[in-house]
Amino acid sequence: MRKVITTTFVTLDGVLQAPGGPEEDPTNNFTWGGWIWNYSDELTGKVMDGFMKQPFDLLLGRRTYEIFAAFWPYTKNDPVIADKFNSTHKYVVSHKGMELDWQNSSLITGDVVAEIRKLKAQTGADLWVYGSGNLIQTLLANQLVDTFYVWVFPVIIGRGKRLFAEGAKPQGLKLVDSKISTSGVIIATYEPSGEPKTNSPALEEPGEAELARRKRLAKEK
Repeated sequence: MRKVITTTFVTLDGVLQAPGGPEEDPTNNFTWGGWIWNYSDELTGKVMDGFMKQPFDLLLGRRTYEIFAAFWPYTKNDPVIADKFNSTHKYVVSHKGMELDWQNSSLITGDVVAEIRKLKAQTGADLWVYGSGNLIQTLLANQLVDTFYVWVFPVIIGRGKRLFAEGAKPQGLKLVDSKISTSGVIIATYEPSGEPKTNSPALEEPGEAELARRKRLAKEK
């Protein structure tokens, strides 16, 4: 069975919109695109290189696919990422038809939740999600994510699309790994741990000393 693994860049206040540049997603007049670029260091590079060394297929939303397809086949920068993204299989989730010009690409449409479940049930490489904010909301609403890599950047935007938006199903998460870069980026790895556990502090029975104190106070009154 294949896992669905998300790796998401978010601000400290949870915004995931347009991390790489202003042209990525200007929805609702978002003007802070490109907020990740002042925080790269050796650790963030090592983590990303480690990701690229693993076997994976890509599971992408329509908009992220279009951005990637216009960039990775043509860039001379980041050859490690470019080579991996260009060669691996891309599954593109869209509620309408679209042209898929990037090599090794397949369209998922119609009942996308059912189709993603079918993909997960297959044998093969895990399905990694980059960007794809709308797709992530669908995955969260249907609890289809097996591992979350959440990259928290030390910046506050105050507005924009958020990773955990309205509609995500309640679930507990277990922290299985964390790293902190010299630039303050926290890279946390979470796995689902079942239903959220709620509780309230139990009222403990007073001990002998407390009972004696209460009796003394009562007498003084």
